[in-house]
Order: sequence, then structure tokens, then C-alpha cells
Amino acid sequence: MMKTVVQVDFPYTGPFGQEMATAMAGLAQSIADEPGFIWKIWTENPKTGEAGGLYLFKDPDSAQRYLEKHTARLQSFGISDIRGRIFAVNEALTTIDRGPV
Repeated sequence: MMKTVVQVDFPYTGPFGQEMATAMAGLAQSIADEPGFIWKIWTENPKTGEAGGLYLFKDPDSAQRYLEKHTARLQSFGISDIRGRIFAVNEALTTIDRGPV
């Protein structure tokens, strides 16, 4: 199976840092339980008002299902301008550069 990365970012006004970690702990656990999910790196930029993440899935189908679910969830929170993209992982090159695959 081809490991797959999902990249998502969107406008976000906060909270950030530890406040975000506290507020989003339940969401983080929900994401951890997704089928095919391996890991997520949470991203935030208070200066530009953005948040999102990089997600690794075991296969493209799991990644696609998750992106559709997460986009709908963000939209239900009133978030728009959601940018989600899916990429195949080149494991050979990623391993050379110590990527966690």
C-alpha cells in the first residue's frame, strides 16, 4: 500500500498554543481513531491566522475518506476557504531525510 499525506490548512483565529491543545484534545483523540490513520502534525500560525495539519495515512482511500469527513466537519464549524490536498509519499527519499514513515 502507498502511504499518503493529507495537507490541510484554513483561516483560524484561535486559540493557539496550549489553549488550542486543551480545546482540541477531544478532536485529536477522534482523529487518532480514524481508519488508516498513522500520525498527524498539528500546525498553527497566529501571525497569519491559520491552522491545519499534516496527516499520514496507510493508503489513499483512507486519506480521501478522512479529507472529505474533515472538510465537512470544519464547514460545520463555520470555517471556509479550507485547503486540502493529498500526496503520495516517496518512502525511499523520505527515509533518507529521516521522515517518520
